Amino acid sequence: MSDATPGFNQLIPEAIRTPDRVDTRIGRLEFFDGFPTDETTRTVYDHLDFLRGVQVFLDFIPAASMEAVRRGLVAMGARSPHQLLIFDGLMDSNPLFLTGNTDTVYLLGFLDLAADGPTVVEIPPGCGPGTVDDAFFRFVIDMGLPGPDRGEGGKYLIVPEDYSGEIPDGYFVGRSPSHSNLMVLRGLLVDGKPDVPTRTFTEGVRVYPLAAAADPPAMEFINGSGKVFNTIHANNVDFYDEIAEVIAREPVDLIDPDLRGLAAGIGIRKGQPFAPDERMKAILVEAAAVGNATARALTFATRDPAAFLYPGSWWKTGTIGGDYRYLIDDGAGGRNLDARTYFFYLATVNTPAMVMKMIGRGSQYGVLNQDSTGQVFDGARQYRLNIPADVPAKNFWSVVVYDPQTRSEMQTGQPFPSKNNRRDRLQANPDGSIDLFFGPTARTGADGNQDNWIQTVPGKGWFLILRLYGPLEPWFDRTWRPGDVEPVA
Repeated sequence: MSDATPGFNQLIPEAIRTPDRVDTRIGRLEFFDGFPTDETTRTVYDHLDFLRGVQVFLDFIPAASMEAVRRGLVAMGARSPHQLLIFDGLMDSNPLFLTGNTDTVYLLGFLDLAADGPTVVEIPPGCGPGTVDDAFFRFVIDMGLPGPDRGEGGKYLIVPEDYSGEIPDGYFVGRSPSHSNLMVLRGLLVDGKPDVPTRTFTEGVRVYPLAAAADPPAMEFINGSGKVFNTIHANNVDFYDEIAEVIAREPVDLIDPDLRGLAAGIGIRKGQPFAPDERMKAILVEAAAVGNATARALTFATRDPAAFLYPGSWWKTGTIGGDYRYLIDDGAGGRNLDARTYFFYLATVNTPAMVMKMIGRGSQYGVLNQDSTGQVFDGARQYRLNIPADVPAKNFWSVVVYDPQTRSEMQTGQPFPSKNNRRDRLQANPDGSIDLFFGPTARTGADGNQDNWIQTVPGKGWFLILRLYGPLEPWFDRTWRPGDVEPVA
């Protein structure tokens, strides 16, 4: 008796054969002796294009986010390196800006190395944390307190990664693989006011092409406070147009061949128009919707245990894994793609300072979007957050409330949806702790006061970020922890 598989001369392992039909999550797939039928071929190609569309959405969020910031600054008139956007009245809830804070003076500008070549950034003494990131939101160089000038001021020179020209003495040099680069400087408030950092920036920051060093253009500081503009990437099919523009503008090797191939798989390729046909556009409409849903799940309902700051608590870190490159074990475990999506869907500016243990310098963050029962925050309900005494922050601490739709400051009757212990008059408890209240109206009675109240909106969710400026040891070793947010009647 022969053991040969029917149709063969020998026994063929079942594991290498394809059955005539198989039921899957994308439907029944049918074959003739391993040949896919026409219907199965159409089904799997549609599915492959859909998978690539979803993955492009998730993998390219940093690039789309940077492109959205660039467009937002251009819309405000910051088109050249000497034109900088400054929030001299602090960032309120009018602009759409991923988790911007209400506590520092922002100064933002874009450097275009393709148009201007090597570009000089002069930083004055006393500048707060600053960073330059490339077009994929990858770190180029820090400035100010965490930078090589260590807050003493100095001249920085940002050059293309492959630049081989002469570099004059006296510059801190940052090499970037992209043409477009975002510069973000933050100025710490003095006595709760923005006057000093604003003056430090406007009198001391200078940005110009190295070629124009002998006669640099006059600086233009454009006020962004109270203005309405958008810096957030699309969450629908327009996302892919944003990516196509980045790939068209930037050097081909901005991203590695695998990422380039992923984008090319849905029709986004440098030097070629992005013009999806009706079939592909319909697929990308759905892929963007699923990509957005996936990013929101990773951000607001993470399944990574490393995200949580304290056992039994919903407080989360801003940077899962503690690596600004999102590498696992310095790359031995690959890249934590979900952690990268989590961060860039929620925030901007990428720097090693976010994850370094810098006692008394920089800032640290706690993110919270669930109450003590695990339910997401409801803008129609009342909540209380206890901030224990002796907050481990050398400079100050703040709590800012954000809208989950835009991941920007919550728009309410309060232009600044936040509390800052140096800027605001907060009522403390007898033990030195402070209760903050959240709800659509200020509470009345013994525990009600508007000084400690942040307004929310019925029918909308919200989340918050606790920031510690100049964090101290008890934050890093977790011996100090904020309370959970408790629903109150």
